[in-house]
Amino acid sequence: MMNLNKALIAGLVGGIVLAVYNFIVHGLIMANTYTKYEAVFRKDASMYWFPILAILLVIAAALFFAKSRGSWEAGAKGGMMFGFWIGLLAFLAQFYNPLVFNGFPYFLSWCWGAINLIGWVIAGAVIGTMYKAEA
Repeated sequence: MMNLNKALIAGLVGGIVLAVYNFIVHGLIMANTYTKYEAVFRKDASMYWFPILAILLVIAAALFFAKSRGSWEAGAKGGMMFGFWIGLLAFLAQFYNPLVFNGFPYFLSWCWGAINLIGWVIAGAVIGTMYKAEA
């Protein structure tokens, strides 16, 4: 049986970790790359939505993890494997971007795919560490 409070807390903490990771990778490391493609990326987007969406995504993932808890190993290792499979879906989804956005560079699909995969493995490790299997 799923413990809703534990899942929500694990998702909240994992979401904060993912938001910090995304800020470091996209806001600091990839920032110069994004300035080369001003026609593709908006400058007027509210930065407040980025961490909020990261937190909401990981809360949803934590609920899914809690519902399928018996399928994953205990601790961070099981959470990382869970995160890997979600990250793999996110990785593959990035290849829609060059197909539907004018001027979206194909190589960024690979970059974003890898960034998402790593981020979900990290978030999964947090979820797996915090959401222990019920006795």
